[in-house]
Amino acid sequence: MQKKKIIGLSLATSLCMGLAVAQKTFTVKVNEPVAPIQSTMWGVFFEDINFGADGGIYAELVKNRSFEFFKPLMGWSVKRKQEGDILVLSRKEATNNPRFLRLTARNAVKGDLELTNEGFRGMGIKKDLRYDFSFLYRQAAPGITMHLSLINSKGESLGQTVIKPAESGAAWHKQSVSFQSVAADPKAKLYIWLEGTGVIDVDMISLFPGDTWKNRSGGMRGDMVQMLADMKPGFIRFPGGCIVEGVDLANRYQWKKTIGPVEERQLIMNRWNIEFPHKAAPDYFQTFGLGFFEYFQLAEDIGAEPLPILNCGMACQFNTSELVPLEDLDPYVQDALDLIEFANGDVTTQWGKVRASMGHPQPFHLKMLGVGNENWGPQYIERVKVFTKALKAKYPDIKLVNSSGTDPDNERFNYLNGELRSMNADIIDEHYYRSPDWFLSNASRYDSYDRKGSKIFAGEYAAHAKITGGTNNVNSWRTALAEAAFMTGLERNAAVVNMASYAPLFANTDAWQWSPDLIWVNNLQVYGTPDYHVQKLYSLNKGTQVVPLTWEGKALAGQDSLYATAAVDEKTKELIIKIANVSAKAQNNVLALEGVKKTATVADCIVLKGDLESVNSFEKPDNIAPQQSTVAVKNKKVALTLAPYSFTVLKVKL
Repeated sequence: MQKKKIIGLSLATSLCMGLAVAQKTFTVKVNEPVAPIQSTMWGVFFEDINFGADGGIYAELVKNRSFEFFKPLMGWSVKRKQEGDILVLSRKEATNNPRFLRLTARNAVKGDLELTNEGFRGMGIKKDLRYDFSFLYRQAAPGITMHLSLINSKGESLGQTVIKPAESGAAWHKQSVSFQSVAADPKAKLYIWLEGTGVIDVDMISLFPGDTWKNRSGGMRGDMVQMLADMKPGFIRFPGGCIVEGVDLANRYQWKKTIGPVEERQLIMNRWNIEFPHKAAPDYFQTFGLGFFEYFQLAEDIGAEPLPILNCGMACQFNTSELVPLEDLDPYVQDALDLIEFANGDVTTQWGKVRASMGHPQPFHLKMLGVGNENWGPQYIERVKVFTKALKAKYPDIKLVNSSGTDPDNERFNYLNGELRSMNADIIDEHYYRSPDWFLSNASRYDSYDRKGSKIFAGEYAAHAKITGGTNNVNSWRTALAEAAFMTGLERNAAVVNMASYAPLFANTDAWQWSPDLIWVNNLQVYGTPDYHVQKLYSLNKGTQVVPLTWEGKALAGQDSLYATAAVDEKTKELIIKIANVSAKAQNNVLALEGVKKTATVADCIVLKGDLESVNSFEKPDNIAPQQSTVAVKNKKVALTLAPYSFTVLKVKL
């Protein structure tokens, strides 16, 4: 065992050691900072696509818990002794989620009156974990006992308990019970059977694992949040994405309907439910258990700046293109003003008081806000002007993020880019889903951008190896390496680019609509793709100031298939160099460090490398993963061999 460790270390070390072949010398001017790197430079973009929220990071295990899907019993199977023992009814009183079930038991025993919930492509159950069950109910008189079990595909119990609804009367009551699992299963179900005699109305039937993030009741899936926390992102953009726009305006995301008591948050169809006929998802809805309060809380938890995106009065232009007339736009603008108050307002304000009532009296310190998502055309510019005037009048320090459309280089983009710059827009959001070759050829995209004009947010990007915008793409090392090369250009141009995020973030391997994606999950597991490791390396090693790295007087942006950037971290007193070698040959180089009196004699070296078609998986989550070693620093020079198809991060203590 010890011998294997030594061999592995030797191989890792050789990745960064200089070899006796022809060398190229790169110059790094450590004492000539070019531009500051914003703390928000590398972040994450969250959208509820690919079952990223319900069935994903939101840890609820019961699908259609309040019977509000188009088909009220979707996700449920029922068994009854006679017709009418299970009825779907609606409340007479005003409520956002009116439906409930009325269950009538007549001397019921096991097998007479049953409900089974299939979960989101099954329920991932862990062994020896606490599970928290809750539901709302009302009954005229006690008389029913509910038996709860988690069962596997054979009907065998994985854990069980009993709950006896004790309250009676016309009012709704909530009751909870916890129980322990005795075995694991990735595709379990929740099985409920009733014993006794009586009539009981039930709603909001819920089940959460006991190991949610920060052990919050009704919270998020811990392993998925941990993947984000490990990246230490500078920001999190939410809630999308196209769900901000909706198929039509009735289907748009409305943040005020996602806060307050969970049982009062109004469910809507997720627009990805119907978007891809070849990836049908008729059971895809948004319960908003993960709402705007939880998004802000998540950002705070992982040390990221919140970046909410709001609808600007435009539905998705690929779907209905529905517009709110300009004269009717005031409620949309007011929603934006109210959101800033919800995030930052004192507890004496209307919306600050709502935030405090949810358990967070301190402000969330919102600094930026997105107006519209991927909208385009003159109609978008008209609405942006209305929003900008109103928001800047009341909150001049809030930075506004504006859309440059769906593509990085067409007529739409050129029009929006010109109009927004003429308005002195704070931040322009550029999106690019393109081939790996596009990313390589555009590493110098921002070299000529105006340093004093609007800043850039690379808000959604990913290299698509097969069909751009399709669903047949894989997260291979080819795509990740192309992104790593492109990102050297983003960092090198930090004077222009202030923010960047890969998209989409999560995908459920059993219920996805779009690929590629940064992180893949099933009901019990999670793994980061090669693209994830690239994003993480950039985020953990961003530095605070860009410094020049040149070869023969020019920035290294594709010459001899090499792409590089350099930064100084003033906090850790380190020089951080990132180099992508996208060629099939090893390349031997020397890094000459100028403008520094002294360095450590050894530098840390982190390498990602592999065959271009290599991927990670649940079976091999670390197939492409960082390998760490050290390399000597002599006379302020580093001899560095770059492996074929590799991305290297070098850290030199100053």
